[in-house]
Amino acid sequence: MNLTLSQRLSLAFCLLLLVCCGASAWLQIRANIMHEKEVVQGLSRGLARSIALDAQLMQADEESNAQAPASDGLGPAAVRRLFNKLMSVNPSVEVYLLDNDGRVVGHAAPAGHLKRDHVNLEPIRRLLNDEPLPIQGDDPRSERGRKVFSAAVLRSGEQKIGYIYVILQSEEHDRLAARATASSVLRTTLWSMAVVAALVLAAGLIAFRLITRPLHRLTATMQQLDTQADQLVLPAPQRGGPRDEIAILEQSFADMGARINEQWKTMRQLDHDRREVVANISHDLRTPLGSIHGYLETLSLKDETLDPAERQRYLGIALSQSRKVGQLAQALFELARLEHGSVTPELEPFSLSDLIQDVFQKFELQAQERNIRLMATLPHPAPMVRADLGMIERVLTNLFDNAIRHTPSGGEVEITVQAAVAGAVAVTVADTGPGVPAALRENLFRRPVALQGEYRVGGLGLLTVNRILQLHRSKIELASEPGQGAVFRFTLEAA
Repeated sequence: MNLTLSQRLSLAFCLLLLVCCGASAWLQIRANIMHEKEVVQGLSRGLARSIALDAQLMQADEESNAQAPASDGLGPAAVRRLFNKLMSVNPSVEVYLLDNDGRVVGHAAPAGHLKRDHVNLEPIRRLLNDEPLPIQGDDPRSERGRKVFSAAVLRSGEQKIGYIYVILQSEEHDRLAARATASSVLRTTLWSMAVVAALVLAAGLIAFRLITRPLHRLTATMQQLDTQADQLVLPAPQRGGPRDEIAILEQSFADMGARINEQWKTMRQLDHDRREVVANISHDLRTPLGSIHGYLETLSLKDETLDPAERQRYLGIALSQSRKVGQLAQALFELARLEHGSVTPELEPFSLSDLIQDVFQKFELQAQERNIRLMATLPHPAPMVRADLGMIERVLTNLFDNAIRHTPSGGEVEITVQAAVAGAVAVTVADTGPGVPAALRENLFRRPVALQGEYRVGGLGLLTVNRILQLHRSKIELASEPGQGAVFRFTLEAA
């Protein structure tokens, strides 16, 4: 059966309710029967004793009339007369005469109604010892049946000759009781059971509905996550934390859905960035490659007409563009290695001041050609950092190259190092160029940006810087306002 969880729970609850109602009805009927037996046995407890006294008087009367002692007690005819008389007065009882071993030696049962001729004496002893009621003994008119009874010792003079054994609920009583039960008690019990079952069923179904409502919400949310992840609305966290298992499950799924949403957005952003990276790199490669192809084609077509000076100029331009393509390919390869995760920083302590001096020497000639002044503000003593020397040199090289390219003639590029605070050394690289436009600031370290005028305001160099610092558990920040010179800041672990 293809049933929902709520339907399966409701079906199981209905079956359990029917079983419980049936068991309750059976227990109620049984309790009523046992109560009736206890009352009947308690009221008729002395009945057998009265019969025994009557039997002893009849025995004495017969002996005086016969003028001879009766050694065998009451005769069968006398017993039947006495028992018939008693049972006609009280049809709800059956009277038996037992010997000392429990064998039935006298009765008034119709022919064929007596099913066994022996009665267990243990229940009789318990009754005579006044043990708690009800006590049930063997029913001579049933092969296995047991009923409440009254019993008394029968004596002849001082001699014990047997027991008077009275079944308090005769066959006629059982027949009338069964008819009455079928007509009234059972009907009342079934009606009460039906009413109680209906009320409990309604309450149970309402409770199941309240319990499974969070599961329905969770199912709807999961289906929405599968088909409309972008529009997924997650439940707000409960104040004070969830209080039950379903609420915990719902909150856990909400947390998981939030993480999946963030990961989905990140993946979409990464895919978008990747497309832009490919587009920008294609643009960067197309320009120098087109220039190389153009000059080489010119050399090929006009080789005989070009003088040596023009030929050397064309070759110089082609070589310059070829170097740009090589630098771009190297930067792309380096970024790919960093993004792949195959590069692990080899941390070592070194002097940041010495590294800055080496980087200054690398860019000194280029800065002089552009009439740009390089400045450094370093604390004393020189700070020591713990990082990968080669990677940090690459970070400073990219930042200085970017700053010099964007600083106009007569400008300044300054690096500032602050003393270690809270176990970190702060490094700032600032220039006096036009700065980064506001539209490009958000994604500056996530993808190469488009050309702005004649200068690029971002590129693979900044992506490489960002990834290297991430491997050092740091990050780079743009600390300047739009329209001002670019100011990049990052921190390194102090040694």
